Amino acid sequence: MGIVRFPDNDVESGVVGAGGGGGEVRAPLLRWDDRKEDADAKIHVDEEVVDSCGRGRAGSLSMVLLSTAVAVCGSFEFGTCVGYSAPTQSGIVDEVGLSISGFAIFGSILTIGAMIGAVTSGRLADFLGRKMTMQISATICIFGWLFIYFAKGATMLYFGRTLLGYSTGILSYVVPVFIAEIAPKDLRGGLATSNQLLICSGSSATYIVGALVAWRNLVFVGIMPCLLLLAGLPFIPESPRWLANVGREKEFRTSLQKLRGENVDTSEEAIEIKEYIESLQSFPKARIQDLFLSKNIYAVTVGVGLMIFQQLGGINGVGFYASSIFTSAGFSGKLGTILIGIIQIPITLFGAILMDRSGRRVLLMVSASGTFLGCFMTGISFYLKAHGLFPEWVPALALSGILVYIGAYSIGMGPVPWVVMSEIFSINMKAIGGSLVTLVSWLGSFAISYSFSFLMDWSSAGTFFMFSAASLATILFVARLVPETKGRTLEEIQDTLNSRR
Repeated sequence: MGIVRFPDNDVESGVVGAGGGGGEVRAPLLRWDDRKEDADAKIHVDEEVVDSCGRGRAGSLSMVLLSTAVAVCGSFEFGTCVGYSAPTQSGIVDEVGLSISGFAIFGSILTIGAMIGAVTSGRLADFLGRKMTMQISATICIFGWLFIYFAKGATMLYFGRTLLGYSTGILSYVVPVFIAEIAPKDLRGGLATSNQLLICSGSSATYIVGALVAWRNLVFVGIMPCLLLLAGLPFIPESPRWLANVGREKEFRTSLQKLRGENVDTSEEAIEIKEYIESLQSFPKARIQDLFLSKNIYAVTVGVGLMIFQQLGGINGVGFYASSIFTSAGFSGKLGTILIGIIQIPITLFGAILMDRSGRRVLLMVSASGTFLGCFMTGISFYLKAHGLFPEWVPALALSGILVYIGAYSIGMGPVPWVVMSEIFSINMKAIGGSLVTLVSWLGSFAISYSFSFLMDWSSAGTFFMFSAASLATILFVARLVPETKGRTLEEIQDTLNSRR
């Protein structure tokens, strides 16, 4: 494909020049009769233009990376909200006077707020735009943290925690969707995985800093990413796919040009996006029941299924109660949680590198195999403890099992379901489908985190054996149903899904 240089003033006016040939881009953007002009423009390529291609590629990468870096401040915020309760239990219970059951409510009420946020996230993102939705979420988060900081009793703590949950429910949807919509297809998987990387970084930061500072001061670790998100959003473009979907033609073209570089010919990608969106405008407005039509049910099955298996693997039980798991196995709870925080970040980064090389399906199956092994090892350790066998092995086996589990989860089952969720729904169903998938994730999070202590009282070994069985089922589910989306545009993914109906 030839590349032409677009002068800045020509981009704004909608006139494309290349050598002596050029074409005018009229609204609606890039109709069928404009294709010949675009094709004529693209064949006039010389050495100077090739050099411009290199500079344009560098420019496009810098803007895409900047936009991703700003967006994943919301992911870091997500991680701090989830991880906040782990190191603060003793401080809050002692100072505010919460009972153990009261603190359990404080921890789990985050998921209630997140469910509400998940239900509204898609509609907000479609109505207000991806950037405005992130801005509102960050603002609500700041208020939530301030309620916790100034809390004198349980009511303010609960209200602040609910606000944090609502914001994370929205951010857990809009951040991966925004990244998927702005990223080039060859970088989309790796960039989308940065969402999970920053979630892990946020939770790790709260684990480590929370061991050093008072619970009120830990609030500032949560406020900081909100401020960075609010400060960065004015400097990045809106999702071009959203702009095209709402008919803001000139802004669509400008946003796409900024993301791909001023010297890059975006006409072919613009045509593909516009034709796909125009093909959807003939359909009536999406409704919840439309998710279960034959053309959408496959995407719903994949998205919801991955979130169910992600939660059935026990991640929120392990994450919320890691300290007590280590203590029960005879290992230091504080040291164990610090080790979890340390290994999460590099392993998630490694997974991001592999995302667009090995593909989504391979990472999911390798990850699920690892979570099976980790849970099975942990289950064996508690089985040995319960029967008084090899007691000297129990702490090391439990530690090894949990670390294997967390490492395997971080490389695949953590990030990949969110990446796939952001890719598989058509643009007109993305709001409803994405909200449903996010809601299922938070429902599963609440169910596992609430029931985990009861399951551990019933049988610690049996709990982890059940989680390991869920991991085996995940491998079968991925092998049978989950499509490979690596290296494809969002429009090409839809063509593939439609062909499998």
